[in-house]
Order: sequence, then structure tokens, then C-alpha cells
Amino acid sequence: MILASFIGTTIEWYDFFLYGTAAALVFNKLFFPTLSPLAGTLSAYGTFAVGFVARPLGGALFGHYGDRVGRRTMLVWSLLIMGVATVLMGFLPGYDNIGVWAPILLVVLRFFQGIGIGGEWAGAVLMAVEHSSAGKRGVHGSWPQMGVPAGLLLSTGVFALVSGSLPEGDFPSWGWRIPFLLSALLIAVGLFIRLRLLETPVFTELQANRKTVRAPLISVFRDHPRAVLVGMGMRFGQNVLFYIFTVFSLSYGEKTLGYTKGDMLVGLAIAAAVGMFSIPIFGALSDRYGRRPLYLAGAVGSLLYAFPFFWILGLGPAFVPAAIVLGLVIQDLMYGPQAAYFAELFDARVRYSGSSVVYQLTSVFSGGLAPFIATVLAQKGALWVAGYMAASCAVSVLGALFAPETHPVRKPIAGSQ
Repeated sequence: MILASFIGTTIEWYDFFLYGTAAALVFNKLFFPTLSPLAGTLSAYGTFAVGFVARPLGGALFGHYGDRVGRRTMLVWSLLIMGVATVLMGFLPGYDNIGVWAPILLVVLRFFQGIGIGGEWAGAVLMAVEHSSAGKRGVHGSWPQMGVPAGLLLSTGVFALVSGSLPEGDFPSWGWRIPFLLSALLIAVGLFIRLRLLETPVFTELQANRKTVRAPLISVFRDHPRAVLVGMGMRFGQNVLFYIFTVFSLSYGEKTLGYTKGDMLVGLAIAAAVGMFSIPIFGALSDRYGRRPLYLAGAVGSLLYAFPFFWILGLGPAFVPAAIVLGLVIQDLMYGPQAAYFAELFDARVRYSGSSVVYQLTSVFSGGLAPFIATVLAQKGALWVAGYMAASCAVSVLGALFAPETHPVRKPIAGSQ
């Protein structure tokens, strides 16, 4: 069950991250060729943000039915929506072929990607957490979280492999489509696995006892306002940092520092590989020492690292992996325990909706806008971007300070909490 959650989430994040990598490297020229390089990059990042706008809508929709119908069914639909949108992107003509319809269709498909990933995260997390014993929720919940660096590693690796294997002119003209079309094969594998999953025992018990609620999203805001606020605060800085490190740094390294695409993609791939180990380690440590201490350490550490990040990145191409790895590992102090932490903040009857709201709604204002904001601020200098990162982390510090501890040994997860 834990492995199945990891594989399915990896496939979904592969699809979602493909867009971020393409937006940083090729979409500005393909879909916004009439704009200046800066305006084209900003426009590509603007369409990148559309996926984040759709994520809370997907979270609300899938959360509603996930709390009423079940976690498993929603995971199948989220995978289908994401996969179809990604494959269609691979067939999408550029601006030179169909004019303004190219960016319009790109935005529509990105919107559906956001709907799919919006319903994915909470369902995958709950499949792992609600099948776990009290003392293992942190480490088991970290497995779907590992799908993020795994999807990032897979998408970055495929992009690097394709771009490195083709002549320079072929990749921006047609080679970029290959990673998107490969998603069809991955989605088939994901569906094969997910159609064989069992519903979680927690939700099965709720159904048997007829304790599901009619309007879970309303119940979340009415009965759990503190959990929503502190959860969104904790999520904010972590999500900003992640997309600064994994999306903005790609274009910043290439266009501002003069590094090659390969330099940046290799650094990002190494960082993603390290995350495969750091995330479960921090998830396991949260089972031993509690969620709150680790999360607070990650928020404070990330705040302090915001300024050294750009100094290390600017030392030369050889330092790109070190800069990104260090930033993501510190960030993983928050991301490792996050799945179990957010699930434990909410009553089981509204857990899908509640954790989706915290995770997805915050993403609109944090990660979804981060590359765009960072690109604008970078025109004034890297210190402005670092200040933005530090301020975002300060929000997460405050959220963690006001958050309750939800250590699993002290608070069993079953039924109504």
C-alpha cells in the first residue's frame, strides 16, 4: 500500500514538474515568441501559476468526494485527469502554427493538470497514513512525499537525456515533446497499480458507522479554523522555497549566471536524488521526536539559508548541486513530516478536504507565484529574491510556533479526533 502510494504520486508529480522544467527552458520561445525574452519567461511562469490556481479547486472537488465516497476512487480519477492533460501537451502545436490558440490551449491543459494534482496529494497521503500504526505515520506518510523528488528526478532526468541526445536545434523544435508523450506509458502503470488498492480502514469504519459528513469542506472551516490557519502558515515558506530551488534557479542559472542547461539540470537531479533519502529520514525522526520540533527547525534553517544560497550558487557551475542540495535538505525537515502532520490536524471525517485545503490553497499564493515573483525581483538583484525567501520562511516559523503537536504515540488516528 505504501509503495503503491509512492509510485502513483511519482507519476503524477513527473507530469506536473515536466511543465515547470519546460516553462523555464523552452515554453517562452515556443508559445510566446513575439515577446521579449524577459516578458516571454514571465508569461511562461504565468501559465505555470495557472496550475496552482486550479489545485485548490481540485482539492475541494476531490476532497468532498474523498470524504464521502472514499480515498481510492478519487486517486484513480486524479491520475487519469493529470495523464490525459500531460499527453495532450505533447501534441500541442506552437505559436508559429496556430497563433494565439497555442498559449490558450496550453493554459487550459495546465489548468487540468492542476485539477489532477490538487486531488492527488491528500488521497495518496491518507492511503499511506490511514493504513499505518500509531508510531509509523510519519515515515509511512513520507513515502507519498518522496514522490515529489522522485517525480522531479524522473522529469529532470528525461529532459536532460532527451536534450543531451539531440542536436541543439531539434530539442526546442520537437524533442521537448518526448517527455510529455512518455507520460502515457507511466499513466498505464499507475492505473494498473491503483485499481488494485484497498480502501483505508479508517474510511471503511466511517462508512460502516455512517459517520461521513454531507459537506466536509464547510465542516473544515467551521470546526477546524485553527488547523487551517497554522497549516497554511507552515506550508507557505516551504512551498516558496521548493519552487525557487527547482524552477526559478534553472532560468536564473542559465540567463543570469551564464551556466548551461546541463549544469542546472544535473544539479537539480542530484538534489532530487538526495531528497529520496532525506524525506523518509525526517519523517521517521518525527515519529520519534514529534512533528513540531522538526518542522520548526526546518523553517528556521531555511530562513537562515536564503541569503547563502545565492552566494554558493554564484561560485560556479560546480557548486550548483551543493547549493540546491543543501537548500532542499533543510526544506525537507518540513516536507518529511508534513504529510502526517497535516493529516493529524483534522478529524477523519473531513481529513481529505482539510489537508487538501491546507496544502493546495496555500500553493496558489506560495509556490505558484514564486518563480514569477523571483524573476521580477531578480532584476533588482539576488538579495531581493533572498529577502523574499526569508520573509516566506518567517511565515512558516510563525505557523509552526502556533501549531499543536500531533505526535502519533500520544494521539491515535482513527474515527473522530
